[in-house]
Amino acid sequence: MRYAAYGSNLHPLRLSKRVSSATLIGTSHIPNWSLRFHKRSLDKSGKCNIVSGGRGIYVAIFDLSLADKAVLDEIEGLGSGYAGFSLRVPRFGECEFYVADAPYIDDFLVPYDWYRELVLLGARNHGFPKSYVDEIESVATRRDPDRHRSAKRWAAVDSIKADA
Repeated sequence: MRYAAYGSNLHPLRLSKRVSSATLIGTSHIPNWSLRFHKRSLDKSGKCNIVSGGRGIYVAIFDLSLADKAVLDEIEGLGSGYAGFSLRVPRFGECEFYVADAPYIDDFLVPYDWYRELVLLGARNHGFPKSYVDEIESVATRRDPDRHRSAKRWAAVDSIKADA
């Protein structure tokens, strides 16, 4: 199946550590959609979501095995904040996305600094336009109050940087 990543799974190293069959097949721009960091997570921070309307989003398209799709569904919280969504992506056809369920959207949320950094690593890795990367970089963040989780997530960021 084809999966379109737009958030913390953008970087191929990040996604392949989560689901081993993930194979990057390309990137695309989808007009008339917007990236938001307003999906309420279990950790009370803002995670990425896409909404209809706007200047467009950039995505990375991956092939995944069906077995790994089930693993990713669990990681992403399918049915517990995210819903599955299919959208036609230029050059790739129908691709699967995760979009936030309405009760989990809160426009006042802010992502943790490590989370935004994961999204930035992916956007830069794919060479997305500077204006798009700058928009992501301009999103306000906050420090994760859970020091253990923060250290673990920053270690993942550092690992991606070291392996890239």
